[in-house]
Order: sequence, then structure tokens, then C-alpha cells
Amino acid sequence: MRRNTRGLSSGLTELRTFCFLLCSDKNTLHSDVDKGDGSIKYILSGEGASSIFIIDENTGDIHATKRLDREEQAYYTLRAQALDRLTNKPVEPESEFVIKIQDINDNEPKFLDGPYTAGVPEMSPVGTSVVQVTATDADDPTYGNSARVVYSILQGQPYFSVEPKTGVIKTALPNMDREAKDQYLLVIQAKDMVGQNGGLSGTTSVTVTLTDVNDNPPRFPRRSYQYNVPESLPVASVVARIKAADADIGANAEMEYKIVDGDGLGIFKISVDKDTQEGIITIQKDLDFEAKTSYTLRIEAANKDADPRFLSLGPFSDTTTVKIIVEDVDEPPVFSSPLYPMEVSEATQVGNIIGTVAAHDPDSSNSPVRYSIDRNTDLERYFNIDANSGVITTAKSLDRETNAVHNITVLAMESQNPSQVGRGYVAITILDINDNAPEFAMDYETTVCENAQPGQVIQKISAVDKDEPSNGHQFYFSLTTDATNNHNFSLKDNKDNTASVLTRRNGFRRQEQSVYYLPIFIVDSGSPSLSSTNTLTIRVCDCDADGVAQTCNAEAYVLPAGLSTGALIAILACVLTLLVLILLIVTMRRRKKEPLIFDEERDIRENIVRYDDEGGGEEDTEAFDMAALRNLNVIRDTKTRRDVTPEIQFLSRPTFKSIPDNVIFREFIWERLKEADVDPCAPPYDSLQTYAFEGNGSVAESLSSLDSISSNSDQNYDYLSDWGPRFKRLADMYGTGPESLYS
Repeated sequence: MRRNTRGLSSGLTELRTFCFLLCSDKNTLHSDVDKGDGSIKYILSGEGASSIFIIDENTGDIHATKRLDREEQAYYTLRAQALDRLTNKPVEPESEFVIKIQDINDNEPKFLDGPYTAGVPEMSPVGTSVVQVTATDADDPTYGNSARVVYSILQGQPYFSVEPKTGVIKTALPNMDREAKDQYLLVIQAKDMVGQNGGLSGTTSVTVTLTDVNDNPPRFPRRSYQYNVPESLPVASVVARIKAADADIGANAEMEYKIVDGDGLGIFKISVDKDTQEGIITIQKDLDFEAKTSYTLRIEAANKDADPRFLSLGPFSDTTTVKIIVEDVDEPPVFSSPLYPMEVSEATQVGNIIGTVAAHDPDSSNSPVRYSIDRNTDLERYFNIDANSGVITTAKSLDRETNAVHNITVLAMESQNPSQVGRGYVAITILDINDNAPEFAMDYETTVCENAQPGQVIQKISAVDKDEPSNGHQFYFSLTTDATNNHNFSLKDNKDNTASVLTRRNGFRRQEQSVYYLPIFIVDSGSPSLSSTNTLTIRVCDCDADGVAQTCNAEAYVLPAGLSTGALIAILACVLTLLVLILLIVTMRRRKKEPLIFDEERDIRENIVRYDDEGGGEEDTEAFDMAALRNLNVIRDTKTRRDVTPEIQFLSRPTFKSIPDNVIFREFIWERLKEADVDPCAPPYDSLQTYAFEGNGSVAESLSSLDSISSNSDQNYDYLSDWGPRFKRLADMYGTGPESLYS
């Protein structure tokens, strides 16, 4: 097979070039067997066959069906073969060939890492490298100048420049100052075709920041400062804040302050605030306007870390003067000593002088001072103080054993300004005297066994004394004069502030005496010495073989055998309980038999009057109307007994007056309550009592005709005299004639 080597050797270009080649040359495959009679057929296979490249099966011409891009694929490998059209058999061996895509400049340079940021120290020399930028071109670097890139700076001059071939950006001006301008924006261009006309280009931005260097010394804005402070300002208080200006930032602006001169050395100190870089002036000692009214300080500020490259610019430090004016303040009185220790004997008399305190007004006015005691520290008012002299005296008798040390506060007040009060502290120690007699160290429970032997120690005693002598206590023990010759016990002084009690005879009996009282005389070593008599109680006990007390009660001998004290107590408790129960039962029965209503006056209607004669009772029966008992609208003014007939009652009829219902009931209930309260037989608990009360009066007035003899009566009973001797007694009682009244 023959190929048109001119067409194939030059390769296929992209679409426009390819079209041009196709139009000017034929890219043809031709077989020597082909006679041009159409008997030979050409086929194409391989990469891109039928999709990108097609072949004319009659002529062998090869065509591209679409645009080719070298950046996507630079080579295609194809295979071509000539076949017999009739038999479809190859007439020549298969031929393989490569189509190379020829590059054209169709890709611009690109900065794949852009945009860029970079930093460079301020004041850097010219030519200091800042950053390198790189652009890439997708065209073939081996063919022509399509991929040969050069760099140029479009924005950022005259401060920076760029190397055309390497893309390295450098400083172009000396002494660039961050404090003047700290950031620059550069635009860098990359152009292919070695920068020739017609080449393609791309750009990127570069942000360059100038980093700080210590090229600015600190400077105080003012040459001098003045501050006023009160003399009462506490120690460690802040007096002033000053700051030296430094245009640098960060560590380059860190400063140190110090007082280099002045009359305030030792009174003031200065430190740095790390957050604000200010110099803080504080007080180290108390200020006193009366001693010194002003101070002058010379303060220096310097950079902590100086850069040797810029020392030629001048000293990296600065000084200023600070004047501090002390203002006068009305101060409270000041005591000459912070604490006054004093001593006084507890035997001192009331009114004796203990000591003196002194205070003065520190102000220039020197106001007089008056003294007093803070009674919150002397609640019992043991001490007094002279208001003018400050002399402290005793106001009450002192007792070291009650309070050995008195801590009191003395107040000093300015006479001209009472609000100014100073405080002084006094510690008064009470000195001991021998004013307390010795006594037993404890309440001893001493026992002696019935089988004790002579000379046996039954108790060891010691003594205590509330006093505290300087040389310690020394006690002397002995029996009193009355007890010296007793035959039961003796006392031995052990010479070590203790004494031993010993038995003097053989055996003790509880039946004879169960308790012994031994008076012991104790003397201390004070000057003058004090003594006391303390009684030791010794109980006689029944002891076991080891001498341990078992029973110390003498009553045990008179009890029946086998009956203990506890059993007797239980029996007595049972008997007492039975007596109480019997008494309670009797009381309750007696209470039940007593009537609930006690009527002091018996009414005439409650009596039964027997008459030996008939007749005359009809009117009485008719006159007794039971319905009248239920009406309580009237009450008698006076109460008289009806079971007897006093002479004076014949002279007048009882009178009545109307009262409310509730009054009569209230009076009745009140009388019953009083009777129940004073009744000794009433039960000691609340009880329910029911009263049947009818009242003392009625609308029917008298229920008996026996009262009809009254002069006010409407009925005349003189006719009783005419009824015969049987009614003589009634006629005598109710008749109105003289013979009836006085017969």
C-alpha cells in the first residue's frame, strides 16, 4: 500500500489548519494493487476511527470529522487496510500509522496558586525578595513559543518589581515605612509567545504586607506631668498612669519604666501594665501632708528589645518629669503607740490609776483630743478614762480568776471635729493575789470495807486553787482539831500536794454507822496563806474478797430475807395504785346518786296539803292551770317561801314585772354553773346536766287560792266563816274580818 507521504508526514493540524491541508494536499492511502477500477476497498480502524477520522473506501482519502485539541490528546494510532471489494479479502498487509496533532497557541498562561499574599519587613533594602509567582501554559512547550511565558508588573510600581523569567517579586524602593503605609496590592501579568504581540496573557494579584521592626523609639507626649493626691490615700493605691508613645506594635512596642531621679524614691514605685504598656505609679509608704507637701519624680521609658540596625536613629528611650502634690486631709487623732500593755493587781482599789494613753491630732490645726472607752470592749465597765488626760483608772473590783486579761479600745476624738475618731488598743493584765482558798480537786466517793484492816489507805485526795502563784502551788493537809483524836481514820500528808486517808481500827459495821464524815484542813503556800475545811464522806460497804464494794446501804439489814429494795418499791406502787382506783370508784358512785338540780327554795306548789274537810278545793283545782307553767314572761320581784305564812305577807300581794325570756334563763344557768364549780363532789371532767326549769312566775299569777287573802285580791273568802267549824282554820287564815285576823 502506498501512502501520500507528504500529507501524512506533515501530520494533521487542528480544524482550520487541517481544512487548509485538506484543501491543498490530499491525505490519501493508496494501494499499488488498486487499478482505479473500483475493485479495491479501503477500511480504517484503531483509535478514533469512524468517530474522529473517516476514510473514503474508494479513494483512501482520510478526513477528520470534528475539531481536534492537542491539550486533550496529542497522538492517535490508526490502522488501514486495502480489501478486495468482491472477496472482502486483504490485498496487502495491514498498515499502522500515527497521527500527531500539531500545537497552536490557543491557551493563555494561568496562575494556579493565585491570588498571593506575602510579607516583607519594613525598611528592607532594595532587591529584597518578597515572593515568587508561577504561571503555567497548557500549550506545547517543545513546539514554537506558545508556552514560553514572561512576567511583568502592571500595578505596584515603583515600590516593587518582578523578575520577567522567574516571577520573583522584589522590593524596588528603600526605607519603606510600615507606619506610613503597611499594605500594597500588586497585579502581575504572565504572557506567552515570549511577550510578543499576539501572545495570550493571564494576571494575578499579590498582597504584600510590611511587617513591623523596632525602628521607632518611645517618646512621652509631654515633658512634665502633675497629679494631686490626698494624704489619706492607702498604701499600694494608684497615683497616676503615664504612657510613652511608640509607633511600633507588638513586642517592638513593649516598654520598661523606672524612676531614675527625684525626691520620691522609696515613696513611690512605677510598674508597667502589660496590656496597655502604661506606666503605673503607686504609693509605697503613707503620705503626710504635714511632713512633705510635694514630690518630684524623673521617669524613663525604654523599649524592652532594641534593634541594633536602627540605633543610629537615636536613643530608644525617653524621660519625663512627674510632680505629685499632696493634699491635706483632716485626719483622726493618732495614738503614740499602737498597743499599750498595762498591769494591775486584782487587789487594787476602785479608782486607782492603771496607766495613761496619749494621742494627738496629726493635722496642722492640732485640735485638742478627748478620750473615751469603747464600751463594746468593756461591757462590765471595769475601767474609766479621763476625757482630757487619757488616764485609765479602775471602776470596779477586779478578779483575775474571772478575767485575767482585759483588751479594751480607747477612742480619741477631735474636739473641733467629733467625726474624726482615732482608736488605740490597751491590754490590761490582772496580776494574781492569793484570794482563793484551796479545796478538794473533785467530789470524792470514798468507801471503806467492813473488813478493813488498820492502816489501810482508802482514799488519796488532792486539792486545787483558783490562784496561780508564781512559784506554783504547795498544799498542806491535816485533820481538823475535832477530828484529830478520832479512832476511825487518820490522814497522811504525802508532801506532793496529795494526802492519803487511812483506817485506824479493825472492822466497821453498817448496822452501827453507815456513813462517816471526816473534816480535812487544807492550807496553801500563799502570802498570806489561805485555808479551808473540806468534808470527806466515807461510806461503809460490804466488799467481796478482792475488796470491791458490793452494797453500801445500811437498810439492807432490816429487809426480809430474799426481798430486795426494788421489790419493796414495786409492792408499794401496786398498793398505792389499788387505793387510787378504790377512791375513784367510790367518788363516781356518790356522784351518780346526787341530784343534778339543787333548788334552794321550795315552791308551795311542790307541797301536798291535806284537808280533813271536803269542799272548798274546787276553786283551787280550777285555778291551777298547768299551761301557765310554760309562760315565763313575768318574774316576781321578791321571793318568799310558801310553805309558811308569814304575817307580813297578808298585807300586800306580790307584784310582777315583765322581763325578756333570755334573762331568766341566763340567770338560772349562771346559778347552776356556780353551784357546779364549788361542788366538791363534781367529777373532774366536763359533764352534761339537764335541768327542768319552769320559771318563778306565770300569767296566771298565784297557782293557789291561799294567796287570795291579800288585800289586792278580787275574791272575798269571808264566807268561809259561815261554813262551820270545819273551815274555821281556813277562815282564820284567809278571812278579812277582825275576828279572823286576830283570833
